[in-house]
Amino acid sequence: MLACLSVTGHQDETRTAYDGVVELYASMFADRLETQPFSRNMIGTFAELVRGTGNPRAADVGCGPGHLTAMLHELGLDAFGLDLSPGMVEHARRAHPTLRFDEARMEALPVEDAALGGILAHYSMIHTPPGELPALLAEQVRVLAPGGLLLVSFFGTDGPEPIRFDHKVAPAYSWPADRFAGLLAEAGLVPFARLLHDPASERGFLDTHLLARRP
Repeated sequence: MLACLSVTGHQDETRTAYDGVVELYASMFADRLETQPFSRNMIGTFAELVRGTGNPRAADVGCGPGHLTAMLHELGLDAFGLDLSPGMVEHARRAHPTLRFDEARMEALPVEDAALGGILAHYSMIHTPPGELPALLAEQVRVLAPGGLLLVSFFGTDGPEPIRFDHKVAPAYSWPADRFAGLLAEAGLVPFARLLHDPASERGFLDTHLLARRP
């Protein structure tokens, strides 16, 4: 059964904000992580592990302009992209016409139960208020097959609580890695690997990547 939840105010604001920066955003990430070796190698590890499950079907959730969806495809996955922003989806379809891209919200994915070998959520959960994150993670678990993997990347903080900050596109949240890993476990996933590194950003956040598996 597919989930169906109402669009909340912050989602409307986020969708409008990303629709307004499609071309700029796409140009900023045109190098497809060539200058971000940690992120690139975590995605490579994720793709290798998903292939190992025998189910290569994978969703790039919050795919933006589709650059990472294309990367997953090149890494051997049957990848497709989903995004809240119709402008981003339109750009992704133009840029990668052989791949599938659809509009969708992360808490209401147009995917059957237990259908996916993997989900990539690359900085796409950062705009979700902390109180709404458990429902969003439950939806990722719903569509993952047993043994399927989730790679989620976000801005990390050393403090005990998530911190709201003014992201350049829309308000966002940074998270302590342990707190986010705890939410993954509460959703029914088993976190088994993490990578934190300092990107020397002006905000001082850590780039954080967590890998988790559905039992």
